[in-house]
Amino acid sequence: MFEHYYTEKPTSILKVKIVELKLKNGHVYRFKSPSGVYSFGKIDRATKILIENSRINYGDVLDIGCGYGVIGITLKKENPDINLYMSDINERAVEFAKINSKDNNIEADIRHGYLYEPWDNVNFNHIISNPPIVAGKQVWMKLIEGAFEKLRGGGTLELVAYHNKGGKRIKEYMRSIFGNVEELCKEGGIRVYSSKKL
Repeated sequence: MFEHYYTEKPTSILKVKIVELKLKNGHVYRFKSPSGVYSFGKIDRATKILIENSRINYGDVLDIGCGYGVIGITLKKENPDINLYMSDINERAVEFAKINSKDNNIEADIRHGYLYEPWDNVNFNHIISNPPIVAGKQVWMKLIEGAFEKLRGGGTLELVAYHNKGGKRIKEYMRSIFGNVEELCKEGGIRVYSSKKL
């Protein structure tokens, strides 16, 4: 039976692979990638493109749906002024985000839970995500709506998606909630979208 990575308690047998992220600037980061967590055994192109084109470099930053921590950890390593927060609905993802944070020598507040539930009394300067498109539009719509609530004034939401596989709808929904959206990057069908809370 296929088990979806957007699962609270993965039941697949745990396998761990070491994956490497090499950035355009030559920096290399290593992560432990567990089975049952997106994307097992490799760093997907959309995640790499999001990291390399993000404009986030300071403040309280939430990596929501963090998986095993690649986006948040890399941003923090590249921008030490970030205060990093990460969360995921998948317990195994949270466990490995903690392991990878420790292995990469960074401090982060990492919590388990659905979307913004772990962050009741916390607000952020920036929110970033490679959203779980396959979990259905209710999830990514709530992610965008919740970001508007959780961001401080002037804060940004950055999302990545394949433009023709749901990305176009994500872009228009960001515009409808925030009143603005821009494309930070177009690369091989992948787009990085950013909206600002004015």
